[in-house]
Amino acid sequence: MTEQKVRIKIKSFDHRLVDQAVKQIIDAVERTGAIVVGPVPLPTDIEKFCVIRSSNIDKDSREQFEIRTHKRLVDVLQPSSKTIDALSQLDLASGVEIDIKL
Repeated sequence: MTEQKVRIKIKSFDHRLVDQAVKQIIDAVERTGAIVVGPVPLPTDIEKFCVIRSSNIDKDSREQFEIRTHKRLVDVLQPSSKTIDALSQLDLASGVEIDIKL
């Protein structure tokens, strides 16, 4: 018999928001009696952009920007219907993307 598992991926540009969201998810899941595995920190995606400061004279002068995407992975083992309801009713901060796979 296969064991049911819910996989939750959390992404955000701010690592503090990711950690707060993970804490809220773990608290909600543990109240329902399910087993939590994680959070597992995934590698941070770094997107770098190089922009010319002035298009006319100073073409050698450039500005660099980067966007860091922080990610965490949480697995919920033996979820019940209460667990799914608790996850769907969570009120998380804006700027946090959550992907739930059953």
